[in-house]
Amino acid sequence: MRILGIIPARYASTRFPAKPLIDIAGKSMIQRVYEQVRKSGRIARVVVATDHVEIFNHVQNFGEACMTRENHISGTDRCFEALSLQKEIFDYVINIQGDEPFIQPEQIDLLAAKLNGQIEIATLVKSIEQEEQLFNANIVKAVINLHTEALYFSRSAIPHIRNTPEPEWLRKQKFYKHIGMYAYRSDVLEQLTKLPPSSLEKAESLEQLRWLENGFKISVAETNTETIGIDTPEDLEKALTYLRSL
Repeated sequence: MRILGIIPARYASTRFPAKPLIDIAGKSMIQRVYEQVRKSGRIARVVVATDHVEIFNHVQNFGEACMTRENHISGTDRCFEALSLQKEIFDYVINIQGDEPFIQPEQIDLLAAKLNGQIEIATLVKSIEQEEQLFNANIVKAVINLHTEALYFSRSAIPHIRNTPEPEWLRKQKFYKHIGMYAYRSDVLEQLTKLPPSSLEKAESLEQLRWLENGFKISVAETNTETIGIDTPEDLEKALTYLRSL
């Protein structure tokens, strides 16, 4: 399978403007993400898909970038435009979040190993081990069937453990948090961009629910590696603390 790695990188952000360009111990966040993706043995090429010339010019110093429209609603839409700009043919696209500077190449390889030409969409999950994560609405939870396919994603703690105090839930049931990295078969990626927003997507503010509502299957691989996303300036301090611990 020939796989294109795409890192969507928007300049505008309500909580953290110009986030891809922030300095993390001597390197920008987008450079750290790019370098981690390049370490994967399964990615044929890596491209940053951005809407801002400053990010585009910056990435040219260490890698490959392409300019995409400013008005994309989601990273999925931006990924499809970036794919359409390529002169080569790729079987799959892996969408890597541009705000996870410590994403591990092993996680990318784990996701890529699922791709066999039949898989439509694939993503990663990790078991939840802390109660704070389980009941944090900013951490998306996933429920998986016996065929390692996603049944549902929610900001709520699911499944609900009836007649059991919440502090005991983790001892009764295995819960998963969603790691927001997606692999799309190239033809499926185009189909996804043509789907209108769905009711479940609007309710939870989770784009992947649109795909499930429309009958697409999302295959799931479980990683044991924790991720550190940077959504706010406070998260940057956590990232710097993590770097100092290495």
